[in-house]
Amino acid sequence: MTRKSFSFFLLGLILTVGIDQTVKYWIMHNMLLGTEIPLLPFLSLYHVRNSGIAFSFFSSFSHWGLIALTLIILIFLLWLWKNTEYNKFLSRFGLTLIIGGAIGNLIDRICFYYVIDYILFYIDDIFYFAVFNLADTFITLGVIAIVTEELRIWIKEKRHSKRTFSR
Repeated sequence: MTRKSFSFFLLGLILTVGIDQTVKYWIMHNMLLGTEIPLLPFLSLYHVRNSGIAFSFFSSFSHWGLIALTLIILIFLLWLWKNTEYNKFLSRFGLTLIIGGAIGNLIDRICFYYVIDYILFYIDDIFYFAVFNLADTFITLGVIAIVTEELRIWIKEKRHSKRTFSR
């Protein structure tokens, strides 16, 4: 691991966790639980508490069980980041986003025993998506980055193997 690579990793973590926690702080101090602030015809800020992980999965786990599970996952993700090839920029960036998002939600879980969620997408009274937060968004974007890079590599290898096979 190079010093530059680690510096970018730390900067990414500071930004993702910092932005996530700043917005959550604003939500907690400016919106009562259960209140909604419409932003667009399909988007609102809606202050809720999530005692589970991702769409309230594992909400039956104990508080400390969720913290332990998150820490185990974080250790694995850190190991993945450290062992990902340097030329896989998107994967390393994606892992940084995932780790930052996980840390942001872990801070909530440790401090409040729940995660603060506040982003609500909906279509009139027809469809409501689960309420989530920026940390969840960072995690999702991180997964998309990793999958994108892996697909790009797979397509490149597939094309290369077709050329080699057809000769």
